[in-house]
Amino acid sequence: SSPVYVEFGAEGIEVEPAGVVKAGYGHHHVLINEEIIPTGGVVPANETNIHYGGGQTGDTLDLPAGTHTLVLQFADGMHRSYGEALAAKISVTVE
Repeated sequence: SSPVYVEFGAEGIEVEPAGVVKAGYGHHHVLINEEIIPTGGVVPANETNIHYGGGQTGDTLDLPAGTHTLVLQFADGMHRSYGEALAAKISVTVE
C-alpha cells in the first residue's frame, strides 16, 4: 500500500552528495515507470525521475494503486548515469 518505503543500496561504489565528480562516487535516483538511462545520459529532474543528490539512501514514495516499474539509477555528481551496470529494476504492485 502507499506510501511505499524504498531503501537504496550500492556495491563497489560510494554514495556522496551531488556536485562533485569523483571516480567511484555518486548518488541515487529513482525512476518511476521509466527506463534505465544509458551510460553518460543525464538523469532528468521531474515527478518521475527523483534525485537524491543529498546522498540519501532511502525514501517514502506516494504511488497510486496499480503496477509500477521502479529503477534505482546511480549517477555521478553531475547526474550523469552510470548506466545499466549500476542500476536495478523492479516491479511493484500497490493496492
